[in-house]
Amino acid sequence: MSRTRARSSSIPPTPLHRRCGPRRAGRVAVAVATALCLGLAAAPVATAADEQSASGTSRGVPIPAFYDPPAELPSANGEVIRTEPLPLGLSLPGLDGRRLPGTATRLMYKSTDSAGRPVAVTGAYIEPSASWRGGGHRPLVALASGTMGQGDQCAPSFALQHPLTLTGETVSVGYEVLAIYRLLSAGAAVVVTDYVGLGTTDRLHTYVNRLDQGHALLDAVRAAHSVPGASITRDSRIGLYGYSQGGGASASAAELQPSYAPEIKLAGTYAGAPPADLTEVMKGIDGSALVGALGWSVNGFAQSDPDLREVVEANINDTGRAALEDLSTMCVGDAIFGYGFTKSNKWVTGGASLGDIIAADPKARAALDRQRIGNLRPAGPVRVASGIRDDIVPHHQSRRLAVDWCRKGANVTYEAIVLPNLGNKILTNHLVPLLTDQGDAISWMTDRLSGRPVLSNCWTMPFQP
Repeated sequence: MSRTRARSSSIPPTPLHRRCGPRRAGRVAVAVATALCLGLAAAPVATAADEQSASGTSRGVPIPAFYDPPAELPSANGEVIRTEPLPLGLSLPGLDGRRLPGTATRLMYKSTDSAGRPVAVTGAYIEPSASWRGGGHRPLVALASGTMGQGDQCAPSFALQHPLTLTGETVSVGYEVLAIYRLLSAGAAVVVTDYVGLGTTDRLHTYVNRLDQGHALLDAVRAAHSVPGASITRDSRIGLYGYSQGGGASASAAELQPSYAPEIKLAGTYAGAPPADLTEVMKGIDGSALVGALGWSVNGFAQSDPDLREVVEANINDTGRAALEDLSTMCVGDAIFGYGFTKSNKWVTGGASLGDIIAADPKARAALDRQRIGNLRPAGPVRVASGIRDDIVPHHQSRRLAVDWCRKGANVTYEAIVLPNLGNKILTNHLVPLLTDQGDAISWMTDRLSGRPVLSNCWTMPFQP
């Protein structure tokens, strides 16, 4: 039985309304309202058919047996393991009988994790109803979702079927549906990755792991070409798209493509608010509404990196151990309600923050340095955008990624999104740029998919914030 389907901790979960203390309730409410406003509509959490086909649950949500990987995996990266029709929670009947915005297929495919081992990854491919008018074959955009959580019920492919999962045990909003549907309406096919361990029930999601995410996104491109009924061809232009966690994944994939997937030719990559330097990002999320993301990072790296695991086990206290176990099955909404604005020094012995403890240990610090994005030149043109007031994924480290790539001679379009301070540590400075920049980001992407050239604006970096 998977770790998401039966809690191994002896500490029982506390109801959401009881975990939210009175002193932070107001700030949590603001943060949750901001997150929920991105959800477009609610869909049933589970149907009777879902429950019958499920082999277990995560925080009370039935997880379809589809997400259980087989014992043996194929040898080729991107090879499809299984597919099934995926009902979209938000769709409309089209005049020609086809559903709008398209027809979705849930898929499982093989990838390679950061340790070089085979791993099954799930996701979804959506064949658009709209025609592509940009010239050439229908293009494909591989979309890497922003932070969804660490529980299997938080998987982006699951959110396509259930855009709003709201129960007494979990809260998850499929906010990426807006970008996905805008790309589909332009006539581009979209493939979405669930990342390593998110959805699949055999392991924990390795949150913000550079190699795991980059590999999973590139292998989703490979898998999309084998989906039954897909209209994309080997000549289709390919784009990578992501914001926040997804921005880091798309940025990593653009760097890894030449060595990991040289047959994939990238027309363009959008990396919005990319967490390129996790040491700096840890400082930004500690004590914020989304401090749960710090717990997800620690959980994931403790699973995949022995050096970080050793440091965590040597310093974590009982409160922190219980929090990390609890967070391992949570989505974003759960984490905001349960742990919003908590300081990580409550989770460790000695009173220092988790970031300070890791920074003080040479092996752990080196492990985080290996996660740094920006040490390799990305393939194809890239667009890096970040809100200058972003205090969750700090703007300065996103800007530095653009500078690093510029110095390597990459074709970089850098966009500093200028907005006023919309509230410290409550997610607004991070989430609002996602929306305000989305139209420009998608226009830039569709131009690349149409074959229109773009010139780097690296020369403007000294004049941009």
